[in-house]
Amino acid sequence: MRRTAFFISDRTGITAEILGHSLLSQFEDVDFNRITLPFVDTIAKADQVALDIRRHAVVDGCRPLVFSTIVDPILRKRILVEDALTIDFLEKFIGPIEEELGVESTHTVGRSHSIGNFEEYKNRIDAVNFSINHDDGIMPRDLAEADLILVGVSRSGKTPTCLYLALQFGIKAANYPLTPEDFGQHTLPRLLLPYRNKLFGLTIDPVRLQQIREERKPDSRYCALETCQFEVAEAEALLRHVGVPYLNATKMSIEELSTTIMHRTGIKRRTY
Repeated sequence: MRRTAFFISDRTGITAEILGHSLLSQFEDVDFNRITLPFVDTIAKADQVALDIRRHAVVDGCRPLVFSTIVDPILRKRILVEDALTIDFLEKFIGPIEEELGVESTHTVGRSHSIGNFEEYKNRIDAVNFSINHDDGIMPRDLAEADLILVGVSRSGKTPTCLYLALQFGIKAANYPLTPEDFGQHTLPRLLLPYRNKLFGLTIDPVRLQQIREERKPDSRYCALETCQFEVAEAEALLRHVGVPYLNATKMSIEELSTTIMHRTGIKRRTY
């Protein structure tokens, strides 16, 4: 089964995509043709969207699904066509919240993904820059500023997890790679000793690690299975010995890893 799904917004479309994708993920047997249409902020654009929806209904032979976060009620009506199932998130949820709070919403466009709170936005950008500058042990001199330091063997998922934590939660996350030089000592690298309470480990299945490393440096000792097996075993043994908690990243998404780390460490997010 194949169906077309539209994600429509008068701003970035991120909210419509996130909510819509979350709902569609529950229908594994349906192949969705996903179309995102951001910045639908004029009547002309809304009318063109309505035409696109009707066209896909004819071509597909079935009604498209439309997920909308358009704020302007006039524009919302323009994209509401009988040839589609439209799920208007704002209309669905804003009304009940207004009634419960006894206050009307501002109906302001782009509040979710704008620089409405400059200090919060600055915190997020500072966190991203911090994570970039502290990737793979770079610039260790100001690790005291880190909220979190991820440790693990090379290519175990530390960098993308740090960047997601920074961008999504405003967390200053650094990462440090454990190398063969760090094994056999039964203690943390000297650089990390002062920050024991900030450490969290990531590990990975050696076979999966080999596949990832093979893409980076094919036919090298770096990606050999025995190398991967040795490094993973030694890294896990070290983390257990020094009492640093760790997660296996093999089957976890970046979102799952980041949220689990936040939950287990008790670190509070700085941005929404």
